[in-house]
Amino acid sequence: LAAALALAGCVNLAPDYERPEAPVAQAWPEGESYANSELKREELPKWQTFIQDDRLKKVIELALSNNRDLRIAALNVENARALYGVQRADLFPTVAAAASNATTHRESTDSTTHAYSADLAMASYEIDFFGRVRNLTEQALQTYLQSEDAQRTTQGTLVSEVTLAWLTLGANREQLALQKETLASQEESFRLVGESYKYGAASRLDYEQARTTVASARAAITTYVRAVAQSKNALELLVGSKVPDELQPSGVELAATLPATLPAGLPSDIISAERGMISANANIGAARAAFFPSISLTANAGSASAHLSDLFGANTGLWSFTPSISIPIFTGGRNLANLRSAEVQEKIAVATYEKSIQTAFQEVADALATEGTVERELKERREFADAASQAFELSSARYKHGAAAYTEVLDAQRTKVSAQQAVITAELSRASSLVTLYKVLGGGTELPEPAKTTEGAEK
Repeated sequence: LAAALALAGCVNLAPDYERPEAPVAQAWPEGESYANSELKREELPKWQTFIQDDRLKKVIELALSNNRDLRIAALNVENARALYGVQRADLFPTVAAAASNATTHRESTDSTTHAYSADLAMASYEIDFFGRVRNLTEQALQTYLQSEDAQRTTQGTLVSEVTLAWLTLGANREQLALQKETLASQEESFRLVGESYKYGAASRLDYEQARTTVASARAAITTYVRAVAQSKNALELLVGSKVPDELQPSGVELAATLPATLPAGLPSDIISAERGMISANANIGAARAAFFPSISLTANAGSASAHLSDLFGANTGLWSFTPSISIPIFTGGRNLANLRSAEVQEKIAVATYEKSIQTAFQEVADALATEGTVERELKERREFADAASQAFELSSARYKHGAAAYTEVLDAQRTKVSAQQAVITAELSRASSLVTLYKVLGGGTELPEPAKTTEGAEK
């Protein structure tokens, strides 16, 4: 048995693993869109450091405790770890103790006989000459590690989605406050126009136009009341529980996060795709081994007696050793088909890996383009909003002194409100761009180290 264990696994038929070349450019894109997206290259901060707002930190902690997608991912890790333990057990012989009593009664002689036995038995153990069992074990290990990567990716996605939902809720509340402020202003304008119309100083057209602005503002308020409710519902779905009012934002929180940095490592989804290639590579080795002989050992040792009292007496010992060999001769093409399938699966895994790299590159490039332009856009939006406010004040003054038609006031007012809405949208983009960049660079995926139960898992 010791010699068999020493010889086991002396040949591995799996192909030598080589990481494919990354099918993307060797540097991030350059140009006007990226001119202001220079990021420090250092280790990504943990999400507890990246998130600066204490309320948002507590909301994320609630989500990590209650979100069902993350809970499912964690259970998948436990399941994969258990299945890896099952497969790894095939590397070792199975030994069990057994005892039996066989009773036989013959009517012809009216006699009853007993046969007692007790032994240690080694179930059929395959000597892994060609690496079939080892490659299946490697495949199970990579599946387990992939599930851990998936859990990390799920956590990183959850952290970013909760943050974005929280920021969106704040933006919708700020939009609602703007519409309420606008309604108050338009109701006052409508009151003044109504007084002027009453005394013949304003036309019926001015009166009706002022009334339409009030109705439009009230409709906009209803729209944002609904938007606030729906964004709150979306946040609570991600969190998996109610979010207390004191943890909710009142507006766009531009200081909710730190600036993002470029990491030295790879996002977990790329790592997971590479594990898929390693797993498929090992599966080819297992499929190739099916073409070669399979050698198994079965043995037992113990004692047997016709009387229970003499079961362990002198001359009752027995043992057996049964080596066997199975040589595939004709399998109807099954082994060849399994090998072809394994080879195709390996090609699929390579393409998946390359696609993961391309997708990650595009996501980071898009986030860098946003990061490189959003600050400039926000500055310009604020300048435009300030100019629109000044124009509205001037047009209102001109109308009160009879130097302008009310249509000029209405146009200036619409421009002002639209500009203020655009500022809020740009502020949300500013805050969201940092979160998106942090996520696509692999941020927020830190998990506590799982308990290692096997030597292979530790490795």
